[in-house]
Amino acid sequence: MFYDIVIVGGGLAGMRAAIAAHDAGVKVGLISKIHPVRSHSGAAQGGVNAALANHPAAKDDTPERHAYDTIKGSDFLADQPAVEIMTSDAPGIIFEFEHWGCPFSRFEDGTIAQRPFGGAGYPRTCYGADRTGLYMLHTLYEQVVKRKIDVHYEMFVTKLAVKGGRCAGVIAMNLHTGEFQAIGANAVVFATGGSGRIYSVNTTNAHASTGLGVAIPYWAGVPLEDMEFIQFHPTGLEGSSILMTEGCRGEGGYLINNKGERFMKNYVSEKIMELAPRDITARSMQTEINEGRGFEGRYLHLDLRHLGAQKIMERLPGIREICMNFLSIDPINDPIPVHPAMHYTMGGIECDKDGLTRMDGLYAAGECACVSVHGSNRLGGNSLLDTVVFGRRCGNHAANKVKNMSQTIDTDTLKSAQKAEEERFKKLRTAAGKENPYTIKNDLSNVMMDKYGIFRNETDMKKGLEEIKALKEKFKQVRGIPDTGKFNYDFLWVTEIEGNLDAAYCVALGALSRTESRGSHFRRDYSKRVDEQWLKHTLFTYKPDGPEISYKPVQLGKYQPEERKY
Repeated sequence: MFYDIVIVGGGLAGMRAAIAAHDAGVKVGLISKIHPVRSHSGAAQGGVNAALANHPAAKDDTPERHAYDTIKGSDFLADQPAVEIMTSDAPGIIFEFEHWGCPFSRFEDGTIAQRPFGGAGYPRTCYGADRTGLYMLHTLYEQVVKRKIDVHYEMFVTKLAVKGGRCAGVIAMNLHTGEFQAIGANAVVFATGGSGRIYSVNTTNAHASTGLGVAIPYWAGVPLEDMEFIQFHPTGLEGSSILMTEGCRGEGGYLINNKGERFMKNYVSEKIMELAPRDITARSMQTEINEGRGFEGRYLHLDLRHLGAQKIMERLPGIREICMNFLSIDPINDPIPVHPAMHYTMGGIECDKDGLTRMDGLYAAGECACVSVHGSNRLGGNSLLDTVVFGRRCGNHAANKVKNMSQTIDTDTLKSAQKAEEERFKKLRTAAGKENPYTIKNDLSNVMMDKYGIFRNETDMKKGLEEIKALKEKFKQVRGIPDTGKFNYDFLWVTEIEGNLDAAYCVALGALSRTESRGSHFRRDYSKRVDEQWLKHTLFTYKPDGPEISYKPVQLGKYQPEERKY
């Protein structure tokens, strides 16, 4: 099987890249381990940022102001040229979705509705009630179906086929048959989403969001970037950590401690309150819990009751549905119990503004990529924007690159890579070890939560790094996995656990090495930002005994680093 471009991942970034490449006239194959409309992009609730200036309080908003808010929110680690591309492309891409039929909520004058979000100087977050990601996902899938783009779902990519430093395709297991297939391509786009399940004990991320998406290129020699920066969303639902959108606070919801106080006034200005950036809000909430002002020592309250039934049912119907289904509470009448939960990986596969990685023929887009437009802390509403802006750029660039290339399959390279994967599968089936891989997975997520959470310090992180190394050794002694033939999800999950271990190792080593606090990376032993030493990106290159760290400068622009106040 051969395509001009193979895209791995069927979420917003992958589908937008596929549409762009198809429209540029090349043959595209989209591969996804789940059906595209089940992708985690659909769990994004609150909205997507664009300086449309539709809100009465945002008449002066511009892409430049959006860029400044994004760069400030990143704690000045974002690459400014890439941010300016994203914010300048934002209005046009929202109108594109509107023309494709995306059902955005509307103001009375018919314009796309916008709400306030954290860290934004203006209400610029366009939304479709509280199901924005889902609406955008279905809108793109309609366009994929309309174009008759080949979609291979329940195909699990496990390896890149590489020859002489060039990507020649991918190896995937067809979960319907249990067989491996080699798929050749002149360009491969990775759009596999975030790595949230390395924190699986407390994350808003779906089970499909694992570290394998960044690990596969990493194992093939492609550097990862800024993996130490992990975002904790302030409001995960108590018990399940399901996302309670920032839109709840954008619509006027309050955060309340056990004394009945809107405590955010103690951490940021009263003008900002609950709409501080996520890193600041999450740290403030965890401080309240740690100092005994939480409920049952675990959570705080997100109070929407004063918004009234009509507003909640019109703008936050999904939140109400989740609360009723999972906790049997109605936010019209009851406060919602919430706590910070791991939400987003700012780091990922190193790439440029067109998605190009250091490997010829390999691109990356979306949460698995690091462009970097989010730096050390992403603003709410910028993740959906990132996926579609850079998914489109990625698809266009890859299409232009491969248009005149020979459509000759590199059979030897693909056969060799496929044989290696078949041998790995055989070894896993016949492994004689005693270690349970799922115990390793759970132990890893506990280490990450305990040692690399919202607050970090050298002692805990050094201990955590040793624990991760020990888990990697244990993984070498896993028990054999059953040969179930078709739909062998044991093979899928165990492969993902191996990816989680190496992604987590990068997070751990990067966090331990960065002796400052910046954005989501907050160290109690180094509590200040140190631009002189650390205004730079961390790069991780795969080595069998652990990642090799190097650095590269941040691309600055018109905005010089300044103290970050809200």
